Amino acid sequence: MISDFDAIVVGGGHAGIEAAFALAKNNFKVGLITLNKNNLASLPCNPSIGGPAKGIITKEIDALGGVQGYFADKAMIQIKMLNTSKGPAVRALRAQIDKEKYSKIVLEEILENKNIFLIEGLAEKIVVEKNVVKGIELDNKNILNAKIVILTTGTYMDSKILRGQEVERSGPNNEKTTQKLSQSLIDNGIKLIRLKTGTPARIYADSINWDELEEEILPIEQLTFSSKTTKKVKAQIHCWLTYTNQETHKIIKENIHKSSMYSGLIEGVGPRYCPSIEDKIIKFAHKERHQIFFEPETEKQDIYYINGCSTSLPVDIQDKFLRTIPGLKKCKIQKYGYAIEYDAVESGQIFKSLESRKIKNLYFAGQINGTSGYEEAACQGLVAGINASLKLKNKEPLDLKRNDSYIGVLIDDLFIKGTKEPYRMLTSRAEYRLLLRNDNADIRMADYALYANMISNEEYSKIDQKYLSIKNKIKQLENTFLSSNDPLAKKYSVLNGSSFLKILARPDVDLEDFISDYEFKEELIIQIRLEGYIEKQNKLASKMLKLEKLKIPNNINYDEVNNLAIEARDKLKQINPTTIGQASRISGINPSDIEMILFYMNLKYKNNKEN
Repeated sequence: MISDFDAIVVGGGHAGIEAAFALAKNNFKVGLITLNKNNLASLPCNPSIGGPAKGIITKEIDALGGVQGYFADKAMIQIKMLNTSKGPAVRALRAQIDKEKYSKIVLEEILENKNIFLIEGLAEKIVVEKNVVKGIELDNKNILNAKIVILTTGTYMDSKILRGQEVERSGPNNEKTTQKLSQSLIDNGIKLIRLKTGTPARIYADSINWDELEEEILPIEQLTFSSKTTKKVKAQIHCWLTYTNQETHKIIKENIHKSSMYSGLIEGVGPRYCPSIEDKIIKFAHKERHQIFFEPETEKQDIYYINGCSTSLPVDIQDKFLRTIPGLKKCKIQKYGYAIEYDAVESGQIFKSLESRKIKNLYFAGQINGTSGYEEAACQGLVAGINASLKLKNKEPLDLKRNDSYIGVLIDDLFIKGTKEPYRMLTSRAEYRLLLRNDNADIRMADYALYANMISNEEYSKIDQKYLSIKNKIKQLENTFLSSNDPLAKKYSVLNGSSFLKILARPDVDLEDFISDYEFKEELIIQIRLEGYIEKQNKLASKMLKLEKLKIPNNINYDEVNNLAIEARDKLKQINPTTIGQASRISGINPSDIEMILFYMNLKYKNNKEN
């Protein structure tokens, strides 16, 4: 067994896979530790990739040279663009995934990669010398040495499965868990918190009464997450919709004290934006019903995921309330819903690079940082893998800005604001979301990807040429005019000769009437119609970037800064922001505090200059 690596990645989930491939792409020798090679990048919750904001993250991952989008395309059984009736800022892809196929694809790709060495085992201890990580000790007492260690443990660290009063020390899918890795982190000065998430029951398809459900019928869409994908989905496998009712709610309310979450058995904090069915019924008592989606777990469609119905109620109560839902009167349950509680790293202990503040060369990525979701995990794994590669090359880490990407928003939020509950990416978290669209992820990520050696010069040039083509097309349209005698002038009530550009800026105009064969039509029309709004957000972003360029000295003594609020002083010491922009986004920091810091820095700089 090989015991010496450039980097070790602990955990074969979505974060770990991205980290391993990023390091391998940069020709580093990677040891990937996983409990079960057949469960790589598993989807223990809903069998889907993407969604509002999350779909744009997956596009950004692809543009940055990651693999989630490409693998999702190969395993998808349904895809759709969400929010098509709304503006481009909120449009995002969502795909149903064959979860078994997805894991098989990942395993095949890893086995073919000469730089990734798959190790089935349980990590129990980080090996640290003088606050520098040196490797990992496994449960068989073997020690693996590495220059870099990336922990992507997901929900597997000291995890408990809970249904009612039934508690099982286990990870998802009945996998092993360990308290020893948690203890090892604590012993090395890392503070941990308890978090919780949950999942619903899975139902055998042959026990569902489909006549009582609403079928979601989608057209064939030529949509993909990845620019590298050539194979499109040939048929859309359908999902189904139904609702809870008063009888459902009555059973849950009568037995709410038996829920693991409501009985006080669960210590961890759950996700606010993905509530359990118990939470929905208690916190939204005025609602007479709640949506329930039936999603196939594989292309076989033999087992369905009951989305919208996660629960920690005992199995006998689950049996009762599930049978009140239309379509499930005679249901056969393949797996009951459960809550899972696990260890995560307390906020404020990582740099923006995702490296530990306490232990050099140790990185954290994914749910261990307090996030929730496959996409949020994957993007962190990719950034951690890239930054680990850059560190091994003695290069500066990536610094993704909030106006660059949703990935930048997520990492900045974790670094500056932290989280006390599982963090889920929402469109509303991005103040520059009009700049962070589904259609322009490639150009937003191109410079970062090239710098990190995640795309080739040829790939970069192709992106550059694409946007040059769009720019030239806009110039052409600006200089092409519609005659008042043209039938299109009558159709669109154009009385005087107007440029094609001006006409196409109108939302009621059909692009096909003016341009039918242009390769980048979607990107073109968005730029034309949103020009003013995009320009406005770019100006706001530029103001923010000026604050980001104002560096705060590493050795600043906040105790010397006069008139700082006590809360501001404490938080500045704890977070240690590197720029004025970062400091301004810390909760509890007021504009007056920023003014005091700037005044102090100017005075200090002036005095130093004079001396």
